[in-house]
Amino acid sequence: MKIAAAALVAATALVVAGCGSSDQGSGSNTVNWWTWDDKQAVAYGECEKAFEAANPGTDIKITRYNVDDYFTKLTAGFVAGTAPDAFQNSVQFLQAYASQHQLMPLDDLITKSSVDLKKFSVGVDTWKFTDGKQYALPLDWAASALYYNADMLAKAGVPEADVQKLTWNPDDGGTFDKVVARLTIDKNGRHGDEPGFDKTQIATYGIGAMAGRSFIGETSWAPFVNTLGWRLGDKDQWPTKFNYTDPRFTKTMKWVLSLTDRGFSPKLGTFTTGNQSTISDVDLIGSGKVAMTMGGSWSAPSFGKIPGVKVGIAPTVLGPDGKRSVLSNSNGNNIWAGTKNPDLTWKWVSFMGSEECQTKAGATGTFFPSIPAAMDNTVTSMKSQGVDLTVFNQYVKDDVLYPSTAYANGSAVQSGEQPLFEAYFAGQRSDDVFAEMERVSQEILAKN
Repeated sequence: MKIAAAALVAATALVVAGCGSSDQGSGSNTVNWWTWDDKQAVAYGECEKAFEAANPGTDIKITRYNVDDYFTKLTAGFVAGTAPDAFQNSVQFLQAYASQHQLMPLDDLITKSSVDLKKFSVGVDTWKFTDGKQYALPLDWAASALYYNADMLAKAGVPEADVQKLTWNPDDGGTFDKVVARLTIDKNGRHGDEPGFDKTQIATYGIGAMAGRSFIGETSWAPFVNTLGWRLGDKDQWPTKFNYTDPRFTKTMKWVLSLTDRGFSPKLGTFTTGNQSTISDVDLIGSGKVAMTMGGSWSAPSFGKIPGVKVGIAPTVLGPDGKRSVLSNSNGNNIWAGTKNPDLTWKWVSFMGSEECQTKAGATGTFFPSIPAAMDNTVTSMKSQGVDLTVFNQYVKDDVLYPSTAYANGSAVQSGEQPLFEAYFAGQRSDDVFAEMERVSQEILAKN
């Protein structure tokens, strides 16, 4: 799940304006739980009903804040002593909150309750801090896939079966590159693989934005470079630097840049509104501006319900060795160290991490449960609504997911790296930017 850049600022500050939530419950039978996700707030409301029915007199209060305000309010609550008992968190903030002793370690509670962490398919190790303690139960997981306009594929003569098994390498782009070229159409109706194609006058891009989206590349270039064995950090978790000078990475970035140079993918700023907001991938697919795009799993229901447009979902590319490698993000369910009701809060958090709750909440398809059986139910439920999530479930069964890297000083890292990425893809910087990006990561990650 994506977290807005503005939200990162609040994560490292202990002193902020405001005083947190004014409606923090104080009753011994009340548990406050926060989320930034409106869909998960509704989905976990089903678990709330079941939990309260099984625990008469208990009041679970679910509160959702806009992501731009969420972490500011959370940090203010830490300062004022009014933070929620438990809350959804992004791994970007694990280091900041754990080092400030705002999170309750869960190891003793897990042992006491005999919770088997092996039941979770994704996300457990992501929520271990440098002290070796477990600070969250996985709340959900997310990954990327290829979303495509099925009618546009048919008109271009590209079989959907071919898109389900696209290959890639950084030398010639594999069959992925060929399909993207075929799907790209200029304003004269010529395809990207035809003589006379005009790359300066594009009616439909073969692939949506691949350049400059983020320094992690979760929904753009990561599923490509990762098939080469490249990983973001020099260590899987809590790295000391990011591997931006690795030849596998730099070669992949040159290929990504070539997509825009050849007119197959939009350049930075191509699809922005008057206020510089980026037009969503869902809208671009729906309008025919792009034929195919990389997108997050959280967008699958939206892609699947575009009026009048049949959208298919294909897995990420097969690398040179014939295998996929897909970055997976997993949000966590934290307990605030200052909760006055730790036992009941843990009972609620552990119930949220149960197969019963994950199955109830996951039936909406708006998030992916971390428990395989619950995920199977999500796939079945959404298929009846016309949205086929099989691709994502297959990632789990094929064991091609790997966890996102937990790293220190998330706000500073993003602020330092993102402008350099954008400068490269905008043609303002050459290959020398990669050495600077690696140096910047090393300096920021080393800060206490």
